[in-house]
Amino acid sequence: MAKTANINVRIEPEVKKNAEDLFGSFGISVTDAINIFLRTSIMEGGFPFLIKQPRYNAETKAAIQEVRDILSSKIQAKTYNSAKELFDALDAED
Repeated sequence: MAKTANINVRIEPEVKKNAEDLFGSFGISVTDAINIFLRTSIMEGGFPFLIKQPRYNAETKAAIQEVRDILSSKIQAKTYNSAKELFDALDAED
């Protein structure tokens, strides 16, 4: 019997379930998938896929910053009393 070592990983329960469902559809366990990832990484001499930062256009960057400002209470989120009011405001932005 081969010797094994343990790796403990903390992940969100939903991520674990989604991974189990995905890999189960291939007939393998999450442990098997991790072993495949590690062995492929060793063979490739690094990650077996490209790791890079996402690049966003100026409009997306501004939207991300706006959300951060809202979450940190630097600015107040816009509110609407009805869907019509929201759509009217969106139409006015054009």
